[in-house]
Amino acid sequence: MLEVDKMLEKCGDFSRLQVFMLLLFSVINLLSAMHYYSQTIISFVPKYWCADGLDLETEAPDVSSCQPLNTNATGHETCHSYNYETYMGYQSFTSEMNWICGEAWKLTLGQSMFFVGSVVGTLVLGYLADIVGRLPILILANLIAMTGNLLTMFGTSLPLFCIFRLIAGFATDSNFLMMYILVMEYMRPSLRTIGLSVCIGVFYCLGSMGAPWVAVLMGSWRGFLLVTSLPFALVPLFYFIVPESVQWLISKQKYDKAMACLKRVAKINGRQLDDSVYAQFIADCKLSQQNTKTTPNLLDLFKTTRLRRNTFILFFKSMVITLCYDAVSRNVQGLGISPFIMFSLSATTILPACLILIALQDRIGRKAMASSSLLLSGVFISVTGIVLYTASNHNTTIVVTLSVIGRFGVTVAYNSAAQYATELIPTCVRGQGVAAVHVMGYAFTFFSAYILYTRTVFSPLPEIILGVLSLLGACLCLLLPETLHRTLPTSLEEGEKFGINEHWYTFSCMEKRSQSVMKLAPARDKSLSASTDSSFYF
Repeated sequence: MLEVDKMLEKCGDFSRLQVFMLLLFSVINLLSAMHYYSQTIISFVPKYWCADGLDLETEAPDVSSCQPLNTNATGHETCHSYNYETYMGYQSFTSEMNWICGEAWKLTLGQSMFFVGSVVGTLVLGYLADIVGRLPILILANLIAMTGNLLTMFGTSLPLFCIFRLIAGFATDSNFLMMYILVMEYMRPSLRTIGLSVCIGVFYCLGSMGAPWVAVLMGSWRGFLLVTSLPFALVPLFYFIVPESVQWLISKQKYDKAMACLKRVAKINGRQLDDSVYAQFIADCKLSQQNTKTTPNLLDLFKTTRLRRNTFILFFKSMVITLCYDAVSRNVQGLGISPFIMFSLSATTILPACLILIALQDRIGRKAMASSSLLLSGVFISVTGIVLYTASNHNTTIVVTLSVIGRFGVTVAYNSAAQYATELIPTCVRGQGVAAVHVMGYAFTFFSAYILYTRTVFSPLPEIILGVLSLLGACLCLLLPETLHRTLPTSLEEGEKFGINEHWYTFSCMEKRSQSVMKLAPARDKSLSASTDSSFYF
């Protein structure tokens, strides 16, 4: 069978269309960053104190207080009104609704609904992506994100706030992931890492760093949601530029639409191909799929030995990375630094992390990058946690610096894992599979609070647990097959056989070196060299 990558090479796998798609992917990165951080930004809690019985000229206390200032610390008087010290005049949802002190549980409930929505939505939209296609779900997810945020502007009661945050969370991850999959599938394999990483590193970083300052500029949470939501209305226009996944169309045996997409790609890229080339490609696809199941689903990933093993490893890796990221975030709470500044500082790690991927991932391979980044992130977090404990009484600069270092290590691991999972899961269930991997990470953040609670037993214990989990994840990644310079699996059968002859110690960089050595071998060993090279897919 003529591989899809080979056919795309004829139609153009890094020309006008791919440039357009990278530009649109950059837009998606900006929008998804703003949407993801909207949950936290609208919920900022500024310094507050009870306003009962106070004159307008009364100075603000040093710390937030729920009790009237004229009572002692053990008093139980109820406060009826509060004053706030807003940062640069920004009024959050929390300060407007007075959801603090005894009412703080309402804000927590609303935030949890966003999380519930993200878990359910990622699974549902991922499933639908394998039924109706990547492009329709990309558009639908972004419209849901816009709708949820705009409705939140009117959700000033607890039931409405919870419902609207559930809707907004429903789109989280899918509004980014579908475009990620499409760009990856249409990009030349050798340029996937650099293309995707540059877009994420630059534009997701800019969106993350800029989100809190957009809120400050607008002055209120409603203005922030309005300004960051309206651009989502542009995403339906992607339909006229972005083609549907050819690999998905072929996996669903929609050969006419697959041929139409390929012709469209060739036309945009200025390539001229004979109809016989397309006809031969479709004929080869039909021949290879005569005995292929046409309606696979997520559960099929668990029916065969190697696919089941790989899927469980991807699940565990996602769980470890998400747990580590959440632990880093929780360890820097109460720093005494503005949340706006902290957001921007932590977001600066996104670009360097992506540059590390660009520099190393296509050199050492996906497996080596995933394993080493997990190992290094575990070391970063362990050292950070220990130093955070020993330096708890020192200045804020030390704590913030260590926090940023920890975030950097986790970001490298997360970005590496995202591409690895997308390449490793077969096309026919890629939407469901990648969504399930992400959801496992989201779902297991539930346990992060309990892991951190073990600090009451032994201070460094949370970091020890996370370090052991990271080390175990790094070891398990060695059991995954390499995807660098390989034709990605399309069907479940191809996914089961993918990398079947590899060993845990087989790395792409080692293969490259072996080939270089064999090229220098004497002519009498030429047949052995040729037979060995054929197994490396280079």
